[in-house]
Amino acid sequence: MSAIEKLVRDDIKLPSPPAIAIRILEAVKKEDVTYKELARIISSDPSLVAKALKIVNSPIYGLPQKVDSLEKALAMLGLTALKNIALSFVIASELRTHSEGGFNFDFFWKRSVTAAVAADLTATLLGNRNENAFVTGLLQDIGIAILYFCKKEDYLRVLDERKAGDCSLVETEKRIFDFDHQELGSEILKKWGLPDTICMPVRYHHKNGKVPDIYKLEIDTIHLSDKISSVYHGSNGSEKVDMIYDILRNVYHKSEAETKNLIDSTAERSIEIFSVFEIDPRDMKPYSEILQEANEELGKLNLSYEHLIIRLKESKTHAENLATELKTANEKLKKLALQDSLTGLSNRRHFQTILDKEFSKAIRYQRPFSLIMFDLDHFKRINDSHGHRLGDKVLQEIGALFLKAVRTNDVVARYGGEEFAIIAPETDLKGAAVLAERIRKSIERMEIESNSAVIRTTVSAGVATCVPGENTVSKYELLDAADSALYAAKKNGRNCVAVAATGPEQS
Repeated sequence: MSAIEKLVRDDIKLPSPPAIAIRILEAVKKEDVTYKELARIISSDPSLVAKALKIVNSPIYGLPQKVDSLEKALAMLGLTALKNIALSFVIASELRTHSEGGFNFDFFWKRSVTAAVAADLTATLLGNRNENAFVTGLLQDIGIAILYFCKKEDYLRVLDERKAGDCSLVETEKRIFDFDHQELGSEILKKWGLPDTICMPVRYHHKNGKVPDIYKLEIDTIHLSDKISSVYHGSNGSEKVDMIYDILRNVYHKSEAETKNLIDSTAERSIEIFSVFEIDPRDMKPYSEILQEANEELGKLNLSYEHLIIRLKESKTHAENLATELKTANEKLKKLALQDSLTGLSNRRHFQTILDKEFSKAIRYQRPFSLIMFDLDHFKRINDSHGHRLGDKVLQEIGALFLKAVRTNDVVARYGGEEFAIIAPETDLKGAAVLAERIRKSIERMEIESNSAVIRTTVSAGVATCVPGENTVSKYELLDAADSALYAAKKNGRNCVAVAATGPEQS
């Protein structure tokens, strides 16, 4: 059983058409139904009679004289047309009655009525005057309303994901429900007893699947009505207008004037019909009028072409300057994120990143790789005796010494408070020990002057090396080995270099 069959059959209680709608549908199915019988059914709802007569006398039907009774309306329009008018009001009224927060039903019906008017006008333009066009246009998105009523939380999720992503509404619905509002709407209308001439265009109005040839013209009509409605009640209106012009010109060979008139007439007639459906038209106006007002606003700016070019160049220059400043700021922030703020050396986070990278490279290319850990001897005494400001100066001076002592491809990091580390790629144990000893001697000879005293300090160092193929160790084993060697140097009296045993040949 498909997801939509399960929904319709078991999962939820779907809305039934109102009682009067059922009576209307049952009446028109009878072969011998009379105008009087249908008029009597509709007359049981005075509000429905008033609305039906109001729309019959609207410009949509363009009747030569005013109609003041249902019998006359039936005689002039026929059973199908009046049935559709009545059903439109009954279904729209019923669904609006159940409206609740989270979904804008006023907007939904405003868009639906506009689509209904557009469908009726489009059918006439395409030479397919269709009694079902209005009601099909009105009900094409009824699946959306029903999904919201029945699966509120899930459908709000559809709307949220649709806003946040690049997928269409239909694609988002299919992903979440395994079917879309077209399929559900068509299924429900069929269940309510509406004919295939209404159900099939509803099923395919977004044209995202193979369209049955027998209903192609009706489906095109509803597809265009949806586009026209979204010109007035959606985003990217100008893009929709271009699509409408393309379809009507390339497929149906309609002139630009005919298309313009269709789009404008939809707004004009919709405004008249809104009152029948108790919808506030607000500031809706024909598309050409919207364009004209936009052009007038541009004219008020009184800007010459040259002035616009200058403004454009100024804006471009400003944007380029901002981009440069942003790039500089980002580079500065990136650098700060990787540096120790006191010494300017790499911080511990950057040290770990470089260690991963260089260690992997050493293993890949089978090259020696060394790590040296340093710890200033009795640094706490300097802070306690001379203060933290002088302690910071000592750390800065020693950091600068480290940078002068190493090669360009070595990385020096402040590993902790008074701890430093050197990553030395392409360096064997002997070379690393020599480098550590040279730095130790330089720090031992170093004199750091202050107002009150000359500070001298020493450093202990631990060296560990990995030679892939000979004493291959992991990164963590190498760190532990260097740390153990540093501990040994401290234990041996400080101010010395100790070498770690990281492989069988060094044990």
